Amino acid sequence: MPIFMDRHDLPESVTAEEVARLHQEDLKIEHKFGCKGMTYWFDEVRNTAFCLIQAPNKQALQDMHNEAHGAVANRIIEVEPSIVESFLGRIEDPAKARNTDLNIINDPAFRILMVIRINKCVSAQNLAACDEAMTQIIKEFDGTEVQSERYRVLISFRSVSAALNCAQKLKDYFRDRDFELTQIRELSKDKMQPTDIRPKDDLVIKIGLSSGLPFEHEEGLFKQTIEQAERLCHAVQGKIIISSDLRDLYDSENQNTGLPQRDIRTLNPEEERFLNALMDFLDISYTRADLKVEHFSSNLGLSKAQLYRKVKGLTGKSLNTFVKEYRLEKALHLLLKKRGNISEVAFDTGFNSPAYFSKCFSGAYHILPSELVR
Repeated sequence: MPIFMDRHDLPESVTAEEVARLHQEDLKIEHKFGCKGMTYWFDEVRNTAFCLIQAPNKQALQDMHNEAHGAVANRIIEVEPSIVESFLGRIEDPAKARNTDLNIINDPAFRILMVIRINKCVSAQNLAACDEAMTQIIKEFDGTEVQSERYRVLISFRSVSAALNCAQKLKDYFRDRDFELTQIRELSKDKMQPTDIRPKDDLVIKIGLSSGLPFEHEEGLFKQTIEQAERLCHAVQGKIIISSDLRDLYDSENQNTGLPQRDIRTLNPEEERFLNALMDFLDISYTRADLKVEHFSSNLGLSKAQLYRKVKGLTGKSLNTFVKEYRLEKALHLLLKKRGNISEVAFDTGFNSPAYFSKCFSGAYHILPSELVR
């Protein structure tokens, strides 16, 4: 039977005790609708509740709520329990709330998400060492790895202070080490070995942090928050990039002691709006081989000079360089997922020549696309 998460936007006056009573009313009649309430999250600051319920379909869930107390859900999405647990830490009631008469759970579903991108290809040995160190540092700050891919990690935190302290320690770890960038050549169909060891080079990582609730609309779990963290990763290299709301959250958690300046850059609301407008257009246009500055200028309503200044001020790069790096990251993802051959990936990411694509890719990642695929 599918598992659903529903969202309730509540009046400011609602308390954790009242939400617990509503949950109890659901449990009394859930069998009539073939449902099973698993747990819920309540956030008194943001006036939201999220319920995790096993149900035959969305309508059965709404019918149960309607008969139990009339507080039907504002939105419902189907979810995978393992993904919910990765983001939120549980799929059942907390131990302290079990075996109590009312089962009050004052536990928000709000999370801070961190996206880490390792921006250069390194030897398998060095990559394994990075993974091990990152896992230890993330655990130290009570973070939970939601997804871990070869060059990208997604982590969930409850506290913005913990997330930022973790990000700074990760930056320190990578800054203090050099990593050998390795190219690979094929010796036979089933045998490969490292060759052409390049000079040591700093491993570049990008870290973007954003925050949000499990969902705003009927779409994937934390989809918008992940997208924002990804976009912040694209914005500036060499810094920990955070959204303006995270800066405010940090001030609230730390009684306005001030955000640490080292390695951290906060985008102001105007920069965030520009970044989102830029990325919205790029997301739907990067596959076009004929994409030009004029297309961005027209879509964003800016002159070429204004566009250049805004992109340069935000990213430190020209628009052409920014677009090329974006395309290369898309290509890296496709190649690692084995989504098409090299020529297909080149054309699918907006390069009009596989040879030029290979040159750009090896320049960025220190490995040819063909060698990465092997």
